[in-house]
Amino acid sequence: MLNSSSKPPAVFRVGEKYTHEEVYRGLAVGNAGGIRPSIGKGGELRRLVVMTSVPTARIISENPYHDRVEGDVLVYTAAGREGDQAISGINKRLLEQLDAPFPIYGFQNIGSRRDANLGQRRWEFLGLLQYLRHYTETQMDTRGKTRVALVFELYVHKEPEAISPKFDSRIAADVRRNFEKVQRQDTDDRAIADNTLALPRQFQHLDGLQGEQIRRAMLKLPPQKFERLIKQVLECTGFEKVSVTRYSQDGGVDVNAYAGRNFWAVQNLLVQVQAKRWLHTVGRREVAELRGSLQPFARGAIVTTSHYSKAAFTEASEAGKNPIVLVDGSEFASIVGGLKIDLK
Repeated sequence: MLNSSSKPPAVFRVGEKYTHEEVYRGLAVGNAGGIRPSIGKGGELRRLVVMTSVPTARIISENPYHDRVEGDVLVYTAAGREGDQAISGINKRLLEQLDAPFPIYGFQNIGSRRDANLGQRRWEFLGLLQYLRHYTETQMDTRGKTRVALVFELYVHKEPEAISPKFDSRIAADVRRNFEKVQRQDTDDRAIADNTLALPRQFQHLDGLQGEQIRRAMLKLPPQKFERLIKQVLECTGFEKVSVTRYSQDGGVDVNAYAGRNFWAVQNLLVQVQAKRWLHTVGRREVAELRGSLQPFARGAIVTTSHYSKAAFTEASEAGKNPIVLVDGSEFASIVGGLKIDLK
């Protein structure tokens, strides 16, 4: 623990752990809140610090929407445990990075303060964060009521590994410039699609609360169990010879199925499905990568618990390419609910 005479860190290194005091003193931010700004003498925003925590098994069981890092993306829910959320107050600061390349530091609390083995160094530096997108979605709050929640997706830069607060504005500008050269994100990949799958009538009777309760239950499932759920749904809706591929060695395909006799015009057509039990958005790249993994003459589909970007839908239906069917979390919840599948 720092005392008043201790020097704050001169450099923050990705993967290293820091005390709470080292974070707020070293980066000149407040000592409370999930989003903490550092304001310059002229009132300008110098940097932001985003504080999150590792979702433990208990937290996931109580709140599957809890912030979590998925690959290189931090899914971060705005402040407020009850009621609707909106772009206001400190949350608006994250959007300002679109116009100014100020640094956003990400720290993750890796354990309880009661864990003596961790001591005071419980805040792991994730790296600099870059705004990707934000959107609203239906979630259940701590009272079990549906609400409009505000969700941010932030890219986690693990390079450079060491960040000096003295030079972080220049570093953040360089990181952003290099990122945009390699992974240019167009406007359509930033926006969430409002396209909906044309579901049979039997799957369209769920109200918002019922559908969100099912999506909440699916988010709690381990990845392998979510794949087996997709297998069960395919079997229940007329597909045959349905199999789950070997986990982690599937080449992007998680479930194989063949159109059954109910699909007489395309009977025996191979359908290859990718399961994405994600909180963050599925974009254009994921759709293109699945298409490249398909066997010759097979059709592809992606089933997610999250959303798709507009660019993902454009890629999925682009002329001259093998079309990919996209099923989002609310649509798949309606299918599971219509089939009355027990998720326990």
